[in-house]
Amino acid sequence: MSELPHLNERDEAHMVDIGGKADSHRVAVAEGLIRMTAEALEALQQGNLAKGDALGTARVAGIMAAKRTADLVPLCHPLSLTHIDVKLTPSAESPAVHCEVTAATRGTTGVEMEALTAVQVALLTVYDMCKAMDRGMCIEGVRLTHKRGGRSGDWNR
Repeated sequence: MSELPHLNERDEAHMVDIGGKADSHRVAVAEGLIRMTAEALEALQQGNLAKGDALGTARVAGIMAAKRTADLVPLCHPLSLTHIDVKLTPSAESPAVHCEVTAATRGTTGVEMEALTAVQVALLTVYDMCKAMDRGMCIEGVRLTHKRGGRSGDWNR
């Protein structure tokens, strides 16, 4: 049997059995950003996009994505989230929109995948809503920045 926990005795990918693990409070924070032209960022900030409020829509999309992560990522356990916070911060200097997501649960497995999925979907939503002004936008730097709880303890980038 492989020493990687996501492989079974036949070295096939499978969902890890977390049934014997104790519940604990678990938190994960992830971030990423989308770079765009200054004109696209200005239109986004002023609410002048043809599709409407990009930041508000992206915030809701990120929350919805976190709740559906197990449907999107193979072998990911479905979780009952106790908290999800999606922050989208425009920056004229870059120009870009930074996204930070905090996800939390009280359970037997972590919420890293939920936080990472929420960041990506929120930024994809910004792309979708701004693409008429800038098809050259670039999503980058999607990464976990902090994890708390569980058997492996805390981790900070």
